[in-house]
Amino acid sequence: MESIYNKSFDELVSYFESIGQKKFKATQVFEWLYIKRVKSFDEMSNIKKDIIDRLKEDFVIEDISLEKVERDIEVNKYLFTLNDNNHIESVLMRHDYGNSICISSQVGCNMGCRFCESGRLKKVRNLTAGEMVEQILKVEEDINERITHVVIMGIGEPFDNYDNFKRFVEIVNYQKGINIGSRHITVSTCGIIPKIREFSEFPYQVNLAISLHAPNNEIRDKLMPINKVYPIQDLIKEIRNYIKVTNRRVTFEYILLSGINDSESCANELCDLVKGLNCYINLIPYNETNNSGYKRSKKDTISNFYDIIKKRKINVTIRREFGSNISAACGQLRSKKEDL
Repeated sequence: MESIYNKSFDELVSYFESIGQKKFKATQVFEWLYIKRVKSFDEMSNIKKDIIDRLKEDFVIEDISLEKVERDIEVNKYLFTLNDNNHIESVLMRHDYGNSICISSQVGCNMGCRFCESGRLKKVRNLTAGEMVEQILKVEEDINERITHVVIMGIGEPFDNYDNFKRFVEIVNYQKGINIGSRHITVSTCGIIPKIREFSEFPYQVNLAISLHAPNNEIRDKLMPINKVYPIQDLIKEIRNYIKVTNRRVTFEYILLSGINDSESCANELCDLVKGLNCYINLIPYNETNNSGYKRSKKDTISNFYDIIKKRKINVTIRREFGSNISAACGQLRSKKEDL
């Protein structure tokens, strides 16, 4: 049975019209779900019993359950159980500008990036839009605060689940629902070129981040199998087109791995690669795991890499680190349930 959270407002309007009801019922249901946050259809007191009974026949309200929360300074990590007993994780990060959540989009991941824990489990299935929405609702319920920003960078490759990603954005952006502005939503992809091209026509102004992590094909081939399908030059060409079409800035994520991609020559080559693009580079100190064999770049090396990019007059930041104490940092999300 389908989750009610999998329906956008317009889809819910169509549903009510299809069963001979007025479309304002969709507004009432959305308010119960996203404003009053009811746990059952029976709590929707201004909706007639026969309609409630029909909703019960066609939908469920809760499709995921919160199993465990790990708390650290400014970070919570959440383990969720899905209705088929698969597991995913999400991370809450507290910033001075609001609460941000990093959500998962798939159970497992087929991209196989060598440095990433999430990809150790091959993709089991895509998450529905409703399962993505519920991650936000469950976290908001736990902290009793509003989530203001969403990053789709958890377990999975969002552009490998593109249709559900689009529906998710439509649902959470709707003003009478969760009402998260599209400019407060960021999606990260390792570089699926056809979907980047499709995303350039997406009507919502969602931010795009590219998991780059290397300045050339030789290094990227070793780190990210996707590069053998969509080489780095083709990826950059597509990003140029994306910026031209959307007039929006792109973020390049770059995890620094000791002795692999953190040399001065890599820094200069990276600058040459993105020169002239409306972009900024987000340098990410690597969060070591027990399985990858890669090591974190030294602090001085990271600073030198940053300085080279800065001197080349390219916007660059070093990502603030969150959650490494509870394996909630970038590249570390992987449900330990999988190893049991």
